[in-house]
Amino acid sequence: MVPEIRQQHNVVFNKEKYAEFIESLQQVHAGAIEFRVAETAIFIPASFRDKLLDACEHIVDVITAPGFREKTDRAIPTHLRVPGESPHTQFIAFDFGICINDAGEYEPQLIEMQGFPSLFAYQVLLDDVYRRHFNVPDNYSAFLGNNTRESYLLELKNIILGNHAPENVILLEILPHEQKTRIDFYCTQDYTGIKPVCITELILEGRELYYLNDGVKTRIHRIYNRVIFDDLFQQSPEIQEKGKVLFEELDVEWCPHPSWFYRISKFTLPLIQHPYVPTTYFLNEIKQLPADLENYVLKPLFSFAGQGVLIDVTANDIAAVKDPENWILQRKVKYAEVIETPDDPAKAEIRIFYFWKDGEARPKPFNNLARLSKGKMIGVRYNKDKEWVGGSLCYFEK
Repeated sequence: MVPEIRQQHNVVFNKEKYAEFIESLQQVHAGAIEFRVAETAIFIPASFRDKLLDACEHIVDVITAPGFREKTDRAIPTHLRVPGESPHTQFIAFDFGICINDAGEYEPQLIEMQGFPSLFAYQVLLDDVYRRHFNVPDNYSAFLGNNTRESYLLELKNIILGNHAPENVILLEILPHEQKTRIDFYCTQDYTGIKPVCITELILEGRELYYLNDGVKTRIHRIYNRVIFDDLFQQSPEIQEKGKVLFEELDVEWCPHPSWFYRISKFTLPLIQHPYVPTTYFLNEIKQLPADLENYVLKPLFSFAGQGVLIDVTANDIAAVKDPENWILQRKVKYAEVIETPDDPAKAEIRIFYFWKDGEARPKPFNNLARLSKGKMIGVRYNKDKEWVGGSLCYFEK
């Protein structure tokens, strides 16, 4: 997106340099990175950064407006309501595709959002290692809002720990050491001192939760929650049974509470009107289908990782939906082939991290991740056997 920097990167790049970069990444926690890491970062000019943040701030206006929780109550499935919901999520991730509008200008288009954590800690490691192996201009940073590496990590640690000691806070996940994102869990432990704990390791005594911390039964006061219920219900009956503890009345703080995974999600999209947010409808509220149905995608509200999405929608597909109140129809986003590579150009998606400290009026932007793709959609299964694809980060012009 910044031609001079892109050309410079591509000229000096070679496979040996990339291999050394990956080796450095893997050395920190050997074997913990299973996903593909892209050969390049994305360099974002200030003008495009401002477009991203303009869209994010507009969405934040919607989320912080009176009545948002009432409007999104239906987003939480009845059987997944967890006691103890907090007034707001501590984290929001906004996903944008890089697109080209009718005037031939680059613009972001919102794909999805999550009131849920992302790879907050790993992205710091990625930035550190990338800078050691590739040139990043002095006036470019991965961090947003005038943040630095130090201020970002301090804010992340403060939000995750709250007012508690690290040993009384856990990162909760399902089989954390088997997750493809486990590198982020280990980096979170490096930067905050909290440990990844499996849902099967929780010990319930009355309303109190405990875990074994190096063999010592230790009280849990706060949960940095990484459990996605869709994932839980795909596990064995034994793990699902253990997961029922989350629906008990517990004396714990949530960071974030599971309900915010649903409130800030695909469900929120029809509530937003902005040039960088594709027109989206609840399927059950559509009186007449768009004449250009081929320009829309059909998405289930209650799924994750792109499961169930229909890209090439027909009227028959819509007629076959048994529960239209649980689906959205969203105008297609056409990704621009924006990243020059040695063979085919790559498309890109940018995730902006917002943090929301308890007691503050609204969340603020802090960091990002990026994903490069040459497939029909962003994601591993659409990019097999391809190069210059996978996880990365953006460097924004200051």
